[in-house]
Amino acid sequence: MTAKVIRIDDMDSAADHFRQAAEVLNAGGLVAFPTETVYGIACRVKREALSRLTALKGRDAEKHYTLHIGQKDDCRRYVPKLGLRAEKLIRRAWPGPLTLVFELDPIELSKRKEHFEADVVETLYKNGSIGVRCPDHPVASALLDLADGPVVAPSANLAGQSPAADAEGVLASVGEKIDLVLDGGPCKYRQSSTVARVGTQGVALLREGVYSDADLRAMAQVTFLFVCTGNTCRSAMAEGLFREHLAKKVGCSIDDLPQMGYRIASAGTMDITGTPASNGALNACRLKGVDIGDHASQHLTEAMVGASDFVFCMTKSHCEHVRVLSPDAQDKCFLLAEDLEIPDPVGQPQECFNRCADIIQSAVKTRIGEFIL
Repeated sequence: MTAKVIRIDDMDSAADHFRQAAEVLNAGGLVAFPTETVYGIACRVKREALSRLTALKGRDAEKHYTLHIGQKDDCRRYVPKLGLRAEKLIRRAWPGPLTLVFELDPIELSKRKEHFEADVVETLYKNGSIGVRCPDHPVASALLDLADGPVVAPSANLAGQSPAADAEGVLASVGEKIDLVLDGGPCKYRQSSTVARVGTQGVALLREGVYSDADLRAMAQVTFLFVCTGNTCRSAMAEGLFREHLAKKVGCSIDDLPQMGYRIASAGTMDITGTPASNGALNACRLKGVDIGDHASQHLTEAMVGASDFVFCMTKSHCEHVRVLSPDAQDKCFLLAEDLEIPDPVGQPQECFNRCADIIQSAVKTRIGEFIL
């Protein structure tokens, strides 16, 4: 029997349609629905329903199925510890045409086994990882939000066929093998989502789709900005020391940090550009094995603040300057040393620069220790 088709013309009056589709899904049925990329076949993560889906798709039972979620915050239920780059990608790309594959360490994986039923763990967490997709389509969101438990949704086509991008394509390909089609019209992109793995070794493109590798790297880059007054002493030292310790934490060279998805910069509230780091700052960093000899001062701009994910300031007045410059920075602007203001060593003996570098280094290590990388 050919699947029943429910046409969704008006989201405001479609609540009963979505409830009907969710009832079919929750009872173990297969429901085709639109995303912004292609149509998917929604299936509850239950053994009988999954067996039917696997037979329909003609796929190896060991192959990954991707979890589909209605809201991006739902991801935390399945991946409690999201790294900085994953957070950035979720913020920039979800909901949207991007599937993320998260790597879980053995401890987190063990906790998931305690939290979820065996069917869920065996299906979603294969080889210590889980793929998650948050579609950007109101029909998809409505259906997934009503599902009674996790849902997987491979593309609506048989093996060897192109994914269906409209309801007609779904019916032609799998109409005799599923229960219901939510017809939300043709898909926006009409091609599969991009798939990327995000973990300790950075972001890796697994399948190019709507987004290219360059798109991914731009969206995943995390930028740290350090601010002081002239950008020749405190923030210059902070930039160099942070870069050094971040590279050690990530396990790469300083030169490889951009490739790993991290950008570190500094700037000053005074309109001074192109000035090298002061001798006191150079010497203080050199004592710690850090070379800031190629530093050149920059004047802090609204664009710099806007492009940064974290802005660390030396004093409260620097924080206030940042927030006046960019009111949207309220939630990402902090004192580097938490509640401690770092005094300006300009004009002081070398010992003052050394003590300043000690404070900055301690603060930098603390801040890096707070991040999940």
